[in-house]
Amino acid sequence: MAAADRLPGIRPRPSLGRRLDIMARQAFPMASAVALLLLLQLPFGFPGQAALPPAACLGIVYFWSLFRPAAMPPLATFVLGVLLDLLGTLPSGIAPLTLLLTQGLCLRWRGGLARQGFLRIYLVFIVFACADAALVWALASLLLFRVLPTAPAMLQALISASLYPALAILLTGAHRSIANPDRA
Repeated sequence: MAAADRLPGIRPRPSLGRRLDIMARQAFPMASAVALLLLLQLPFGFPGQAALPPAACLGIVYFWSLFRPAAMPPLATFVLGVLLDLLGTLPSGIAPLTLLLTQGLCLRWRGGLARQGFLRIYLVFIVFACADAALVWALASLLLFRVLPTAPAMLQALISASLYPALAILLTGAHRSIANPDRA
C-alpha cells in the first residue's frame, strides 16, 4: 500500500487500476530478479558465465535489503535461492542459505549503512561477496566430502564485486521510479 493511503483521513477507495499498479510495483524487485536470473542462463558463451547468476542474485538481495526491505521479503529471497539452486551446479540448499544470511546481515546493519555514500556501500558489498564465496566454497566442500579448488570461489567473488556497480545503477533507477509504490 502506498504511503498516502496509510495517512489518516477520509478518501475514496483506490480504484482497481491503482491497486494493480501498487501490486505490480511491489512485485517488480522479485519479478525482475527472476527474469535476470533466467536471462543469465542463456548460452552466451563467454568465460565465467556460470558465476553471473549467483553474483546477480547476491547483488540484488543486497541492494533491496538495504534500500527497500519490504520489496524483497525473506520468503522471496528463499524462493530466489531455490531457483538459483535448481539452475546451478552446487549442492541444494547453499544458495538460499547464503542469500538469507546476506539479507539478515543487511537488515541488521541497514540503519547505518543505507545512509552512507556509494563507495562505503560498495566496499561493504565487496566484503559480503568475498564472505559469500568463501561460505559457498566451504559448504560445498563439506557437503561433497572433499576440498574443492579455491579458484572458482575467488572468481565468484571477483565477478560479484565487478557486477554490483552496474546492478546498483539499474536498481537505483528502478527504486526511484518503477518499483516505488508511493508513486502509484
